[in-house]
Amino acid sequence: MLLGLDHLVVAVTDPDAAAAELEASVGLTCTGGGRHPAWGTFNRLAWLGDTYVELIGLFDRSIAPNGAVSAAVLAALDAGHAGLVAYAVASDALDADLERMREGGSALGDVELRSRTRPDGEVVRWRATFPPALGPSEPPFVIEHELVGAEWGDRARDERAELAHPVGGPARVAAIELPVPDIEAAAEAYLQTVGIHFPDADPRGAAATVGSQVVRLRHGAPLWNPAVVEIEPLGFAPARAALEVDAVGLRWRIRAPRPTTS
Repeated sequence: MLLGLDHLVVAVTDPDAAAAELEASVGLTCTGGGRHPAWGTFNRLAWLGDTYVELIGLFDRSIAPNGAVSAAVLAALDAGHAGLVAYAVASDALDADLERMREGGSALGDVELRSRTRPDGEVVRWRATFPPALGPSEPPFVIEHELVGAEWGDRARDERAELAHPVGGPARVAAIELPVPDIEAAAEAYLQTVGIHFPDADPRGAAATVGSQVVRLRHGAPLWNPAVVEIEPLGFAPARAALEVDAVGLRWRIRAPRPTTS
């Protein structure tokens, strides 16, 4: 089954500089990352529980077209459009989910084995299936992680659930809001491709629940309207109003934190 949002793929020219911007502007700290040797990309990761923001750039443009994600990153950066290029939803039974989706007419591709080498040398592995096209207005790809090691073992997941960000302690991605040129057509593509149902889609907007998170569609041209990421601080902090801030090509909507208890 689909568990929720897995990660947001954010194309940037310099992941380290983008990580510094994300912390200074939004209050989210990047604590990991590594290289994808087969695709010429490298990244920094901001963990929010089991959902993460991937700031991804290129270290070898010549091999980037070899992968679906890296090709999308290359195309976005070449066009001068840093920001969200795709996102993934997580599955705990990818083969069964893919079979079910294909029975409904999905054009998702075959499951691919993928990996990334961390700076400490550990190899992180996952499996994924991709739609025919990736883009901020396209349905997501689907991913299943190998639940072991320093990123996906039980201890690692418990520790990052308590990771304190400057925005207000532990935090989670509560929702994403994506601009699409045609809301009803996009909602139909989501249902056909990954089985995500937008029950009340109309030209004004649409919303669907995936796990405990929400995906919203709003009318707009993706290249000129940034995706919105809604962050919910889970810790206790001095009371302040909710705010919105632009950083790394996205708009961040940060809910008011829980007030500090006396």
